[in-house]
Amino acid sequence: MLGWLVRGLRGGRVTTGYPARPELAPAGFQGRVEVLDATGADRLLETVCPTGAIAVDADARVRLDRGRCILCGACVRVEPERFAFAARYETASRRRSALVSGAAGDDVEPLRRSLAERVRALRRSVHIRHVDAGSDGAEEWEIQALFNPYYDVQRLGLFFTPSPRHADVLLVTGGVTEPMRAPLERAWRVMPEPKAVVAVGTDACSGGLAGGGPHTLGGVDALLPVDVYVPGSPPAPIAILHGLLLAVGVLAEDAA
Repeated sequence: MLGWLVRGLRGGRVTTGYPARPELAPAGFQGRVEVLDATGADRLLETVCPTGAIAVDADARVRLDRGRCILCGACVRVEPERFAFAARYETASRRRSALVSGAAGDDVEPLRRSLAERVRALRRSVHIRHVDAGSDGAEEWEIQALFNPYYDVQRLGLFFTPSPRHADVLLVTGGVTEPMRAPLERAWRVMPEPKAVVAVGTDACSGGLAGGGPHTLGGVDALLPVDVYVPGSPPAPIAILHGLLLAVGVLAEDAA
């Protein structure tokens, strides 16, 4: 016991300073796929992506939908001069259209700096109800990591609750399966105002590999009004925290 205490004192504080300080991803981290060159593409390039995230228009320009991308890296391996992985965490957006390459994204830095002010604007802690609407479990591991000493999400006034009646944010993972449709609608219906929906993971954003099939509705926005999209398969804990930061902003705006 004494040895454990000594190691703790020597190690000092290990909890991340995010969002007050940026969290830098390690070199080689596959946070998102970037389009390095969008011109001169062949339509056959569309067949490389298993989820249909790549589209080539009539002008031979490439569009990459990160809301459908599962980070498999097939496009990077086939055309490394056109696609590359980017080592970044903050990939969430309040607009589905902003997940498409070339679209204007959210201004991350002001949002990161203002988290404390937004929580104070609500004059209470923010409570989150997580619903697995049909995920493969990958996103759940990353959400669980938010409770460990490094991320310590509760230090920011963000708490998970088992009851949607006490929740401000509905955090949904997985493409919505038919058996989960009614429970998800019911959870949203009983939540008090103001409230927000965060879709976490590619499946929740678009349906992922199962999108368009007979077993899922596709993304969560096919059923509920999504306020924040967090792409990735799965997204890292900081990416999820960034999405929650955006959701807190939605709540603060509604409460104003």
